[in-house]
Amino acid sequence: MKSLLEGRRLLALLVTLALLSLSVACGGGDDEADDEDNSNSGTETAASKYTPTGNEGSITGTINFTGAAPAVKPISMDADPYCASSNPNAHAEDAVVNDGKLQNVFVYIKEGKTADGKSIASLAFDPPAPDATLDQHGCQYHPHILGMMTTQNFKVTNSDQTTHNVHPSPKSNEEWNQSQSAGAPAIEKKFARPEILVPVKCNQHPWMKAYVGVMRNPFFSVSGADGKFEIRGLPPGTYTLVAWHEKYGEKTQTVTVTAKESKSQDFSYDGTTASAELRGGSLTVMPALELPMLMDMKH
Repeated sequence: MKSLLEGRRLLALLVTLALLSLSVACGGGDDEADDEDNSNSGTETAASKYTPTGNEGSITGTINFTGAAPAVKPISMDADPYCASSNPNAHAEDAVVNDGKLQNVFVYIKEGKTADGKSIASLAFDPPAPDATLDQHGCQYHPHILGMMTTQNFKVTNSDQTTHNVHPSPKSNEEWNQSQSAGAPAIEKKFARPEILVPVKCNQHPWMKAYVGVMRNPFFSVSGADGKFEIRGLPPGTYTLVAWHEKYGEKTQTVTVTAKESKSQDFSYDGTTASAELRGGSLTVMPALELPMLMDMKH
């Protein structure tokens, strides 16, 4: 009996230690993910309102793509007759290259300091006047990449004569999933926290995908069909400029903008960093817990 009692005590101790270890590991992982998600957002403390001085500058540039352009990937929409007839030449937008220029790259100021030593994260900015609108047309999202601010209204419209199901999958904001029939009113939401970037899908049409970059400040842009982007109204200072692409990843550069300067800063991709994984809304799986073999409890 003494041997059996000791064996049970040992088992209880090992299980307790294992659960404690798993709890600490999971807690650490969540904290690390939160830090990474909000590295571009600054602190949660109250920010001071920025007042334009007239010395603001801008950053303009082009996203270049070297080497062979990726093949255009057609989308089959036969599952919905309306979609197939309204958009017969649909193609995926995860890698769009036109004459050596990469489209749909989200370019933004991640961090930095103004010329007078203030952190860009410590400043508050007024949001753009119009709503950030994501439309569903031809059974695809337009635009494919959308930038907005946390205090800005996010509007989803349906220009199609079929029902869609709008489903953003954020990591730092509230997830929602809402059906929108033809002719239905716009869906209006807000994102409370900054996040780079929020994946949006349609549960009704699995080929429909978009991304929303949510920022605390207005210093972001999306490269057009010509690969060009422009960030305006930037206070003079030195910043980390990031280019984000859903398939080819991130690139960063340090850029200094002087008073009223229009700074030119290009990025270049070559396709070697292509990834099939979904960027944004990822899930980290903890490794399985291994326990040592215990003694035969019969003895």
